[in-house]
Amino acid sequence: MKIACVGGGPAGLYFSILMKRQDPDHDITVHERNPAGSTYGWGVTYWGSLLDKLQAGDPESARVVKESSVRWSDGVAHIGDRTTTHHGDEGYGIGRRQLLDLLAERARSLGVHVEFEHEIADGDPLPDADLVVAGDGVHSGVRERHAGHFGTEVALGRNKYIWLGTTKVFDAFTFAFVETPHGWIWCYAYGFSGEHSTCVVECSPQTWTGLGLDRADEATGLALLEGLFVKLLDGHGLIGRANTGGGAQWLNFRTLTNRTWSHGNVVLLGDAAHTTHYSIGAGTTLALEDAIALADALYAQPQLAPALAAYEKERKADLLAVQSAARHSAQWYEDLPRYIGLPPDRMFALLGQRHSPLLPYVPPQLYYRIDRAAGQLETLRRLKRWLGPKVARTLHAKRG
Repeated sequence: MKIACVGGGPAGLYFSILMKRQDPDHDITVHERNPAGSTYGWGVTYWGSLLDKLQAGDPESARVVKESSVRWSDGVAHIGDRTTTHHGDEGYGIGRRQLLDLLAERARSLGVHVEFEHEIADGDPLPDADLVVAGDGVHSGVRERHAGHFGTEVALGRNKYIWLGTTKVFDAFTFAFVETPHGWIWCYAYGFSGEHSTCVVECSPQTWTGLGLDRADEATGLALLEGLFVKLLDGHGLIGRANTGGGAQWLNFRTLTNRTWSHGNVVLLGDAAHTTHYSIGAGTTLALEDAIALADALYAQPQLAPALAAYEKERKADLLAVQSAARHSAQWYEDLPRYIGLPPDRMFALLGQRHSPLLPYVPPQLYYRIDRAAGQLETLRRLKRWLGPKVARTLHAKRG
């Protein structure tokens, strides 16, 4: 089979690796518009379950990714002058550029053609191939050629966020909430190498404009944020967008969905097919899981159309719970004033339960008590699971 992957992100590269391992005779080319070593963002996160899937698909990729990642098992929340720590599951961080370099090198070693600075521009014909994989991101040009067919929909989140780096190396997944005269502003920070961490800053639009961040240039904005998070950063600075010519930008998160994921011999992968709010840290994992599912479907079904249909059906089903969790997580941060006055341990407990559909409808103190009891008693745990969607739907109907 001749395969063209448009976009050299983790999903396209890993898909090419899996297909070459299935059959070395596949003719596969990855077309990436940016130069080698040029990527946006800083570090990405994942959990141990992804390593298990990478190990099953390609042990060599799993080995080098794990060896190049940093690990943490604690979560720390700084709320004003208060701090609490939670011991949880082991997580991993790796630089996005390093992840792409590792996957590109592995793909080349298997015979994949990885072509950098090769953009498939608007109006250009798509590559001549049996299968064209659109892994070119949330703004996918390949998808936009047939936007009506794919049924693309985009919903913008209310809060503003910016993706930054810092030389402060965090040894735990860290949250910091800072009160300002214009409302709360907060960040998520985690290490991804021995030299750098990712720092994602978020706030309401009212806080953003009140602080003047809507009018500040990048240098002024970074200086303002460094002052707000001075205790967290411990003397280290914040850094704008890495490895690109442009500066870091404040954005509203784009939740993207598509009615269908394929059109003829074109199929969507990763962010071109779907996005999930960054606050659950699943974007890279979901993209790689897409790649695994697509490769598996093509192996199980030699006919292209049934294989693409099976891939879409499987991934849409798998994504339902994740997308629901992401929506509730984003809403929790948009409703932050409801929870920010709680004692740190309770605030952190609700932070960990922000994916629950029940939270927007139950007073925070009551939900915290239910959750603590449910952690100890199986009967109440079953009751909480039963109450969650039923009560949420009932209250939602009454509010409507």
